[in-house]
Amino acid sequence: MLKVRVIPTLLWKQFGLVKGMGFDSWRRVGPVLPAVKVYNQREVDELILVDIEAHKTNAEPDFESIEDFGKDCFVPLTVGGGITRADQVQKLLRAGADKICINSTAYQRPQLIDDIASVHGKQCVVASVDVRGNSAEGWQCFSHAGSKPTGREVVEWVKELCDRGAGEILLTSIERDGTMQGYDLALIERIVSAVDVPVIASGGAGCYQDMVDAVVKAGASAVAAASIFHFTEQTPAGVKQALAAAGVPVRESFV
Repeated sequence: MLKVRVIPTLLWKQFGLVKGMGFDSWRRVGPVLPAVKVYNQREVDELILVDIEAHKTNAEPDFESIEDFGKDCFVPLTVGGGITRADQVQKLLRAGADKICINSTAYQRPQLIDDIASVHGKQCVVASVDVRGNSAEGWQCFSHAGSKPTGREVVEWVKELCDRGAGEILLTSIERDGTMQGYDLALIERIVSAVDVPVIASGGAGCYQDMVDAVVKAGASAVAAASIFHFTEQTPAGVKQALAAAGVPVRESFV
């Protein structure tokens, strides 16, 4: 079994970080750069930074800010939000990103995944999939920060993303997001069984056991979270200790 990664998610809105519930009711939690510096010291394996308003303005990614963040980020950094063209990816990588995260544009122009993977490799492409639903009725994909139904069923969509070159799936339950009531284990297990790339569980972590369950019970390759780190005293190091105690291999700190 590959070592399981612990990945804080940083949601970037205008000039700072926010966290909401169900992709709504955003609450400011501080500026980006200090958070990056703190996580450098907290044994995280990677960071995911997503501009959640980019889809509203159709603006270019903020390459200058990302370069500033990248200079102080000493773990692999995945950047998402506003990526609509393959040529933007090279600029993001030069600015300090290690991977890029694609969501809304993939529904409109799925060829973008092929184009990025063909130039930069599958390991560079994280496909973000935001879903609503349940195991009884099925799960449907939503774009534009969870605001627009796409009409795509989640299993069908993740298979296409992987066929096109996505190297990882960032899988988020919109309804669990920010609730700290646990991941949607049935959803994670369904996607893990459908694809042969790593699946990052996201949406709902409230305690260390939730993260252990996402890995041990549902098969996630990594656990992503925000609220648990912003609003509780639980830490990435604590997550790793809990995972290790459950027999899950985890990575050593980068710092």
